[in-house]
Amino acid sequence: MSELQNDIRGVLIAVGGGRLLLPNASVAEVISYSEPERIEGAPDWLLGAARWRGWRLPVLSFPQLVGWPADTAQLGAKVAVLKALGGNPRLPYFAVVSQGFPRLVSVGRERLVAIEDMKDLPLGVQARVQLGEDVAVIPDLLTVELLVEEALAKAA
Repeated sequence: MSELQNDIRGVLIAVGGGRLLLPNASVAEVISYSEPERIEGAPDWLLGAARWRGWRLPVLSFPQLVGWPADTAQLGAKVAVLKALGGNPRLPYFAVVSQGFPRLVSVGRERLVAIEDMKDLPLGVQARVQLGEDVAVIPDLLTVELLVEEALAKAA
């Protein structure tokens, strides 16, 4: 079996001073950023809600969620619409603000190296990795989704 057959397609998403590495299949679409509609009582990391294909998507700042310096939406910012994993029919998608277009990458087992002990990672981060020249975090999407659901329930 060739090396390429063992690779998976990934997406690097630039977020406020860092990068997220996600499976390509978890990204439903990338859209232009527009100021989300504020959700009263929501935490600061939950920036609001945006309309997308008939859905009201929660839009979050990943850096603020995990305690990194807050990013601000800059010119050219995008929103990566992610498929939720938890099976909640009211929350099939949520969105993360991205600084520019995400970049497609091939992720091979031999090129992906964990660079930090898991116990030192913030809630919502599964691993910090090196992929070639890029350092990125692999978000714990299920935990992020549960935090979004919890924040929406408290704000309601």
